[in-house]
Amino acid sequence: MTRVVVTGATGYIGGRLVPQLLDAGYEVTCLVRSAWKLTDVPWRDRVRVVTADLSTGDGVRAAMEGAEIAYYLVHSMSAGGRFEDTERRQAEIFAAAAAEAGVRRLVYLGGLHPAEGRLSSHLASRAAVGRILLDSPVPAIVFQAGIVIGSGSASFEMIRHLTEVLPYMPAPRWVRNRVQPIAVRDVLRYLVQAAGLPDVLNRTFDIGGPDVLRYGQMMNGYAVEAGLHQRPIAALPVLTPWLASQWVNLVTPVPRALAVPIIASLQNDCVAHEHDIDRYIPPPEGGLLPYRVAVRLALRRERAGEVETSWQNATVAGAPSDPLPSDPEWAGQVVFTDERERHSAASPAAVWRVIESIGGESGWHSAPLAWAARGWIDRLSGGVGMTRGRRHPSRLNTGDVVDVWRVESITRGRSLRLRAEMRMPGRGWLELSVRPDGGGSLYRQRAVFFPKGLAGRLYWAMLLPFHGIIFSGMVASILREAERDPHRD
Repeated sequence: MTRVVVTGATGYIGGRLVPQLLDAGYEVTCLVRSAWKLTDVPWRDRVRVVTADLSTGDGVRAAMEGAEIAYYLVHSMSAGGRFEDTERRQAEIFAAAAAEAGVRRLVYLGGLHPAEGRLSSHLASRAAVGRILLDSPVPAIVFQAGIVIGSGSASFEMIRHLTEVLPYMPAPRWVRNRVQPIAVRDVLRYLVQAAGLPDVLNRTFDIGGPDVLRYGQMMNGYAVEAGLHQRPIAALPVLTPWLASQWVNLVTPVPRALAVPIIASLQNDCVAHEHDIDRYIPPPEGGLLPYRVAVRLALRRERAGEVETSWQNATVAGAPSDPLPSDPEWAGQVVFTDERERHSAASPAAVWRVIESIGGESGWHSAPLAWAARGWIDRLSGGVGMTRGRRHPSRLNTGDVVDVWRVESITRGRSLRLRAEMRMPGRGWLELSVRPDGGGSLYRQRAVFFPKGLAGRLYWAMLLPFHGIIFSGMVASILREAERDPHRD
């Protein structure tokens, strides 16, 4: 079995490449600086993890021992300062260690850039790293990719958050520059198959998807796939890259240290100048994914209404476009939650009886006027309101209606998940669960809201002051009723 080393396995591309390599039959060693970041990934027990430091070289040579292929997928943009010097030094250490260990192939993922003209520091650094690897004794494949589209990609997350938050987008004039985005699954396909290319190959390959778009077109393509109105974009000549990065940092969760180099790179057209890779790795049947299809895949979990509980429950890796536990906190769909838990002297069975009888004639255990008002607002806006009640007073099944909610899932005696069917700018769920805790039980309650655009964020912010009254009141009332249950176990 061919052994490969992957640096940057805790990063966006590396974390998605590892399971693809495993599925392709490779033995994988992950060279990481912080091994704990891989604790919860689904493939942790299938790889060898080696702690090493590319800044000093400590442990790098040992991690390469016995490997035939080495992937270089690290960058230092978020470190700030002179990240170009850091990236150059780390690439030299990596290449030297690979040569000493007898590695026969290096693979690197850089970025598309113009053949001539002044590059941003971000693109110039990526190009310099590629040259270092190509000039090393070990043959290298250097992919130069367009903006990678998938949940967790910094460039994609910037598009996501800007489009969802801003109904109108002031932007630098170079927002009209052309880019060639590529789906993350196509990038991973190239990276995996690069391991099997002839050893004599030592060159760059441009890779990009089938669409060449302006950045503004990408934002509006995202808006269409996310069910939002298209965003008017005003190109302002006075908005410098630095000012634009401050703006991005203000209205999105993408860190400024990442936003600055990404925005600066948009000053250049980033399109493929050649398609030589097709001679060695032909496109898949049906071709590379178009931009909007890639966005659709990145949003599929949100569109399907999936609500994750914890990554510890994950057993297999998802699609490349799906989020991973190693992704940064700012990546992915914005999700607002209100979580509460409390111990009760009542048995789990007694608490469950109250949970399963919620709604209808039993009510919602707090602020009845607030619930009634919300129902009337829903009716006035064309929704179903609170008039539907429930079919059975004490028993629920998947699919049952409970006032403005519907039972999405139920594990009898343990947990109930309700999906909101009221009219609101987003999607919401209410989860109620109970488990044994000492001589009593632990009750947990979680409200989850996926906002849609700026209206969804404002909606949550407007209701936030009332959550302390409504949701804390629910907890207290549900447990109080369970503790005085005459059938208390």
